[in-house]
Amino acid sequence: MTRTPLPAASAARHAARSGLIQITVTGVLWGTTGVAVQLLREGTGLSPVSIGFHRLAIAALVLLACTAGRLRTIVSTLRAAPVPLLLTGVGLGLYQALYFAAVAWAGVSVATIVSLGLAPVLAAAWESVQARRLPGPLRLGTLVAAVAGLVLITSATGQPGAAAPAPLLGLLAAAGSGLGYAVTTLISRQVSQRTAPMTLTTISTVVGALTLAPFALVAGVGLPVRPDTVALLLHLGVITTAVAYALFYAGLRTTPGSVAAVLTLLEPLTAAALAVALLREPLPLPVIVGGVLLLTAVAATYLAPDRADSR
Repeated sequence: MTRTPLPAASAARHAARSGLIQITVTGVLWGTTGVAVQLLREGTGLSPVSIGFHRLAIAALVLLACTAGRLRTIVSTLRAAPVPLLLTGVGLGLYQALYFAAVAWAGVSVATIVSLGLAPVLAAAWESVQARRLPGPLRLGTLVAAVAGLVLITSATGQPGAAAPAPLLGLLAAAGSGLGYAVTTLISRQVSQRTAPMTLTTISTVVGALTLAPFALVAGVGLPVRPDTVALLLHLGVITTAVAYALFYAGLRTTPGSVAAVLTLLEPLTAAALAVALLREPLPLPVIVGGVLLLTAVAATYLAPDRADSR
């Protein structure tokens, strides 16, 4: 006799699938960030921290305009849990600035791959420590496949060259960005359980922009007002920040931090593809093999969310 799934269980599975889709879309949107930053640097000479500030400031202004009728709710939410919300915003600003610095020093592919590659490993390790158990076989398999793919891609694209004027500094900045991303993801996942995605995105982008403002003012925030410059900044602020982070925080409600970090590995795949197409970076065979491994890890997580989450 066939059993009909319980409504609660069915709703939970649907919510889990929706969360995975939201974070998958986030990864693709984030994958366009590196190329946009590279084009902005070449066209304006802005420093990485200044680009990060403009990105967060634009997102904050757009989100504040969209949530103008709920400002009292946003303020009360911030008062109710100031520490985790402020840490989320500060972390958002700092790890993005480090990422942009890594792009400038080591190239789009290396910066994105290294910064994101550390995140799922660190997040899974922390979740295992908290649970006092190792991840389940499928979760470990996806992590191994993802890390193997990242190693292949990094080894093939991490050679010094025109796109990597300071590879060592770039790798260090990318590692710092990855650590910050992992910590911020774990914190924001806890906050997302009791905070609406738009509210969390608004607070984090405002705090992130304020965090970067002093550094950006020192580095210089002036830029030529041209159609291409404005379009790139709007893309970074609206699409890759306001929209992407709202989806990310919504997805974190039903997705563990380590799983989210694996899914957002679609970012390096997108970034690498765009770097090849637009920036003419090389695409050797190890990058292709690594990309297949990463896609396999993402697909396994997406197709079996319940087992991927089991321990």
